[in-house]
Amino acid sequence: MNPTTTDSGAQSQTLARIAAALERAAANLVADAEASPRVVFEAPRNLDFGDFSSNVALQLARRARRSPQVLASELVERIFADEPDLREILSEATAVGGFINVRLANGAWQSVVGSVLREGPEYGRGRPTGERISLEFGSANPTGPLVVVQGRTLSLGDALAKAFRFAGHDVTTEWIINDAGSQIETLGRSLYARYRQLTDPAFPFPEDGYPGEYLIPLAQNIRERDGARWESAPEIEWLPSFGTFGLDAIVAEQQATCARFGISLDRWQSERALHQSGAIEKGIEFLRGHGHIFEGEGAVWVRATHFGDDKDRVIVRNDGRPTYFGADVAYHYDKLSRAARAILILGPDHHGYIARLELIAAALDRPGAIRVLIAQQMTLVREGEIVPMSKRAGNVLTLDEILDEVGPDAARFFFVIPNPDSPMTFDLTLAKEQSTENPVFYVQYGHARIASIERRASPSLLERACAGERLELLSEPSEIALARRLSEFPATVLSVVDALAPSRLARYAQNVAADFHQFYMNCKVLGEDDELTVARLGLAHATKIVLASSLRLLGVSAPEEMAREA
Repeated sequence: MNPTTTDSGAQSQTLARIAAALERAAANLVADAEASPRVVFEAPRNLDFGDFSSNVALQLARRARRSPQVLASELVERIFADEPDLREILSEATAVGGFINVRLANGAWQSVVGSVLREGPEYGRGRPTGERISLEFGSANPTGPLVVVQGRTLSLGDALAKAFRFAGHDVTTEWIINDAGSQIETLGRSLYARYRQLTDPAFPFPEDGYPGEYLIPLAQNIRERDGARWESAPEIEWLPSFGTFGLDAIVAEQQATCARFGISLDRWQSERALHQSGAIEKGIEFLRGHGHIFEGEGAVWVRATHFGDDKDRVIVRNDGRPTYFGADVAYHYDKLSRAARAILILGPDHHGYIARLELIAAALDRPGAIRVLIAQQMTLVREGEIVPMSKRAGNVLTLDEILDEVGPDAARFFFVIPNPDSPMTFDLTLAKEQSTENPVFYVQYGHARIASIERRASPSLLERACAGERLELLSEPSEIALARRLSEFPATVLSVVDALAPSRLARYAQNVAADFHQFYMNCKVLGEDDELTVARLGLAHATKIVLASSLRLLGVSAPEEMAREA
């Protein structure tokens, strides 16, 4: 059977059994049974129609020479006539508009809770796939501190890396340090100007320099170390020193910010070191060996028009320096030598980059192996007012300042809530609120509320609950709705991986929290009936496990206590 949208454990086996019964019924009712489509279930948008729905009758109606609705009704009648014991796992099966809608018996959802309790934090984890993936995200020019756009790409990338690994993939997370271009010289001149301005405030700042005050502490470090040594030195002497010092210091600061944000990358790849390693020559030789290289006007060209580009592209200039395109060829040739595919998360000013990378993948005989995710523009709002940001004017809001104001948890969660391809508004005021209006507080509060319940519970009853006892007593609508939501966790993780959409996990966590709060309002967990208490404690603990797993994949903490604990 093909996967359903909520495929998990015992529930999957239940759906497989129903699907097999429908396939046997179709084989008896419709000619040419060998060509009959396999039955696939999906969750309907409106759960009033049932838990799952199949369109098999719509697919077979023409061959059966009757309307989809009539055929659907006949299929439902046939499965119960042939296999009456299906009523033990199906509380309802109806034909509506040609679809077959099924509602599972409570036992199916009770078994999901049992699966979560047995598997614990491993619930939903996929088996190793053997696929290696290179995932690059957060990369920023090493010319200044990380800003809010890196906060978004870092949050998206780290959540994707965690989801891929949880789903069974082997992921290498990467950062490219763009230290091979002219920007390092510009950085050196900017830092030198700050160094000189410490004793001569009128010293001119480069017109194309990097503004902002973040270079002043670095200039002070150089002044303390070297004194006035560089004031009378020619540029050819001070520029390499200032460029290297600035580069090393800023990269170290970027790494420290990532660590503060809870993000550790496997590789920090220097572009300059990549060039020095001969990677560009290796990439060119690969392309040459496949007939994609030619020389003209003293330069080396790629036959980009063979892959749909409007013109061929220079890969090495006539003075021997590689172009940006050449550097990209080298970098991604290196990536694809280590991984089956490469995924990049880039900022909003990189739309034109997509076609270039798709071309490189095709030229390297790996069409489709490079996928680009663009994180769209972001607006910051505080107290209802837009926070002005301008890199040119030097009044950017750094990621460290965001972390100072709202903390890593809120920042991580807020950055991933919108789809990456949608512009986002980050409400800094809301992110600091300790109220249910704040989505990350709402989800964390759900986890903390369950921890509070467990602290108040009898240890013996809690032990029985965690062992999965008396789950057959769960029958209230809000209990079943919560159990059903827990069943969606494995498929949600897979959908995050398939669509490169961590926002789905953030929304799922909010839905779990909402369903739990509804259950908590409708059903007294710690009641006078010990057996019912055990069942409801089991459901609550399973919810706690899924909330913790969801938050962990998003890089957000799952607290045991909060200010508004109930």
